[in-house]
Amino acid sequence: MPDPSRDSITRDDVAHLAGLARIRLSDAELDRMVGELDEILGAVAQVQQAPIEGVEPMSHPMPLVNVTREDVVRPSLTPEQALAGAPAAEEQRFSVPRILSEE
Repeated sequence: MPDPSRDSITRDDVAHLAGLARIRLSDAELDRMVGELDEILGAVAQVQQAPIEGVEPMSHPMPLVNVTREDVVRPSLTPEQALAGAPAAEEQRFSVPRILSEE
Protein backbone atom coordinates (compact mmCIF):
# COMPACT_ATOMS: atom_id res chain seq x y z
CA MET A 1 0.00 0.00 0.00
CA PRO A 2 1.90 3.07 -1.24
CA ASP A 3 2.01 6.05 1.12
CA PRO A 4 0.46 9.08 -0.61
CA SER A 5 2.56 11.46 1.52
CA ARG A 6 5.82 10.28 -0.11
CA ASP A 7 7.02 10.15 -3.68
CA SER A 8 6.59 6.83 -5.46
CA ILE A 9 9.64 4.99 -6.67
CA THR A 10 10.19 5.29 -10.41
CA ARG A 11 11.53 2.93 -13.05
CA ASP A 12 14.64 5.14 -13.25
CA ASP A 13 15.11 4.74 -9.48
CA VAL A 14 14.97 0.96 -9.83
CA ALA A 15 17.40 1.02 -12.77
CA HIS A 16 19.78 3.22 -10.75
CA LEU A 17 19.62 0.90 -7.71
CA ALA A 18 20.16 -2.14 -9.94
CA GLY A 19 23.21 -0.44 -11.44
CA LEU A 20 24.63 0.32 -7.99
CA ALA A 21 24.11 -3.31 -6.99
CA ARG A 22 25.56 -4.47 -10.32
CA ILE A 23 22.38 -6.43 -11.06
CA ARG A 24 21.25 -6.69 -14.66
CA LEU A 25 17.46 -6.46 -14.94
CA SER A 26 15.36 -6.87 -18.07
CA ASP A 27 12.68 -4.29 -18.94
CA ALA A 28 9.99 -6.61 -17.59
CA GLU A 29 11.93 -7.09 -14.34
CA LEU A 30 12.40 -3.33 -13.96
CA ASP A 31 8.67 -2.77 -14.43
CA ARG A 32 7.80 -5.48 -11.90
CA MET A 33 10.35 -4.22 -9.35
CA VAL A 34 8.86 -0.69 -9.42
CA GLY A 35 5.64 -2.01 -7.89
CA GLU A 36 7.37 -4.42 -5.51
CA LEU A 37 9.82 -1.84 -4.16
CA ASP A 38 7.02 0.71 -3.81
CA GLU A 39 5.08 -1.83 -1.68
CA ILE A 40 8.17 -2.50 0.45
CA LEU A 41 8.80 1.22 1.01
CA GLY A 42 5.15 1.68 1.94
CA ALA A 43 5.38 -1.11 4.51
CA VAL A 44 8.59 0.37 5.97
CA ALA A 45 6.94 3.80 6.21
CA GLN A 46 3.99 2.23 8.03
CA VAL A 47 6.26 0.44 10.52
CA GLN A 48 8.21 3.66 11.13
CA GLN A 49 5.00 5.28 12.37
CA ALA A 50 4.54 2.73 15.18
CA PRO A 51 4.47 4.30 18.65
CA ILE A 52 7.80 3.40 20.25
CA GLU A 53 7.96 5.76 23.22
CA GLY A 54 8.98 3.78 26.31
CA VAL A 55 9.84 0.62 24.35
CA GLU A 56 13.25 -0.80 25.23
CA PRO A 57 15.45 -1.65 22.21
CA MET A 58 16.19 -5.36 21.84
CA SER A 59 18.22 -7.53 19.53
CA HIS A 60 15.70 -10.39 19.46
CA PRO A 61 11.97 -10.65 20.19
CA MET A 62 12.46 -13.65 22.49
CA PRO A 63 14.89 -13.90 25.42
CA LEU A 64 18.09 -15.60 24.34
CA VAL A 65 19.76 -18.16 26.57
CA ASN A 66 23.22 -19.48 25.81
CA VAL A 67 22.99 -23.24 26.21
CA THR A 68 26.40 -24.54 27.19
CA ARG A 69 27.72 -27.29 29.35
CA GLU A 70 30.32 -27.15 32.06
CA ASP A 71 33.86 -27.47 30.76
CA VAL A 72 34.75 -30.60 32.70
CA VAL A 73 37.48 -33.11 31.91
CA ARG A 74 35.88 -36.47 31.11
CA PRO A 75 37.34 -39.82 30.13
CA SER A 76 38.39 -39.87 26.48
CA LEU A 77 40.81 -41.56 24.10
CA THR A 78 44.50 -41.46 24.76
CA PRO A 79 46.62 -39.91 22.01
CA GLU A 80 47.79 -43.41 21.06
CA GLN A 81 44.20 -44.68 20.76
CA ALA A 82 43.14 -41.66 18.72
CA LEU A 83 46.07 -42.07 16.31
CA ALA A 84 45.87 -45.88 16.09
CA GLY A 85 44.09 -45.87 12.72
CA ALA A 86 45.99 -42.93 11.22
CA PRO A 87 48.14 -43.72 8.17
CA ALA A 88 50.92 -41.52 9.61
CA ALA A 89 51.48 -39.77 12.94
CA GLU A 90 54.22 -37.57 14.33
CA GLU A 91 54.60 -36.05 17.82
CA GLN A 92 51.13 -37.26 18.87
CA ARG A 93 49.53 -35.55 15.84
CA PHE A 94 48.13 -36.68 12.51
CA SER A 95 50.78 -36.32 9.82
CA VAL A 96 49.48 -35.17 6.44
CA PRO A 97 51.27 -34.40 3.16
CA ARG A 98 52.27 -30.75 2.64
CA ILE A 99 50.11 -29.06 0.01
CA LEU A 100 51.62 -25.55 0.15
CA SER A 101 55.21 -24.54 -0.33
CA GLU A 102 57.10 -22.50 2.25
CA GLU A 103 57.41 -19.47 -0.06
